[in-house]
Amino acid sequence: MEALIQPLRLRGADGTGQGRKVTWLELFFDLAFVAAVAQVGTPLAGDYSVPGLVRYTVLFVLIWWAWSGHTNFSTRFESDDVVQRALTLTQIFVVAVMAVNAKDALDSRSSAGFAAAYALMRFVLVAQYCRARRILASRRLTTAYATGFGVAAVCWLVSALVPAPARFWLWGAALLIDLGTPIVTAHLSAEVPPDPDHLPERFGLFTIILLGESMVAVMKGMESQEGWSVTAASAAFLGIVTPFLVWWWYFDGVEGAAERVVRTKRDAQRFTVWSFAHLPLYLGIALSGVGLEHIIRIAPDGHLHRSEIWILSGAVVLLMSALVTIGAASGHGCPRVTRPRLVAQYVVSAAPLAAGFVDVHTPPVFLAGGIVLLCLVQLALARPARPNIAPVSAVPQPL
Repeated sequence: MEALIQPLRLRGADGTGQGRKVTWLELFFDLAFVAAVAQVGTPLAGDYSVPGLVRYTVLFVLIWWAWSGHTNFSTRFESDDVVQRALTLTQIFVVAVMAVNAKDALDSRSSAGFAAAYALMRFVLVAQYCRARRILASRRLTTAYATGFGVAAVCWLVSALVPAPARFWLWGAALLIDLGTPIVTAHLSAEVPPDPDHLPERFGLFTIILLGESMVAVMKGMESQEGWSVTAASAAFLGIVTPFLVWWWYFDGVEGAAERVVRTKRDAQRFTVWSFAHLPLYLGIALSGVGLEHIIRIAPDGHLHRSEIWILSGAVVLLMSALVTIGAASGHGCPRVTRPRLVAQYVVSAAPLAAGFVDVHTPPVFLAGGIVLLCLVQLALARPARPNIAPVSAVPQPL
């Protein structure tokens, strides 16, 4: 830290920002948010049902959006001064407050505390964008973001003072403004583009950490086994294979963490799709991890309820569809896969829904095996398309 207080600057404006890596503070920030995700997901392990799913999804979306707000800010603006560190520390504390207020039902007093904490998180982000307005080149973007996020933050704060169900209507309006602000102003991203290396690395690291949480869920299922039958061991192995294949698919199959250059409005639109596609990806990873934990726990003789099968299969559909979309948004004008293969990928992504019509007495290990098989098929389909280049015949050259 060179000085106690420094003005914000555009990342890479000094000519040295390209290829800049994630800082230790940013990694610590990411860990705090993943810890909050784990805290919010604790009740889901014991209530893997539709009400539990609704509660978890709402809270997960808000935590992810709070993380995304800071991440998108820091990929455009940088300053390692006391002010920025203090604002980051405040956000880390606030997400902890959000997490401890996220264990009860959505109509409880705790959810009001969650909304108030989330409002404070958005006000901190607004303060960061107001600070960045001093940079003339970013004024249109920062003004739009500060205005949109500020209006949403007021709605979130007011919702904390209103009882349910009116509270939920305010949540819906606030979330619509929150999510809509970067979509409506996507064309401004070309004026102040995100760092092409830094942001994908942040998303990639968050993906890795969430996959780690999925592995922890699988390990919890393994701990519950007293005797290791062939079925139980197979379920555990398949539970470990699944996040491994998702990792392979994300980083190699669709190159989700590859350089993301934004120069034109078309690039900005593609960037917006790529960014938002991570929300269903992360939600699918978290939900499928808990579902695989359930499969391992009940092996070899137990069976999933119909609602649990639908939740797990739906989570896998979310995960796969998001990964296909991330790959489609990574073309940069040159598609990684042909259109027929892309259509085939989406069709395969919908295949897990067939599990909802299977007899509930079917051993759940078959469901885990089906997920692995579909991931392998997707990996094969995700291979980059090779251009048809005619072979060049070797012609002897005169000496």
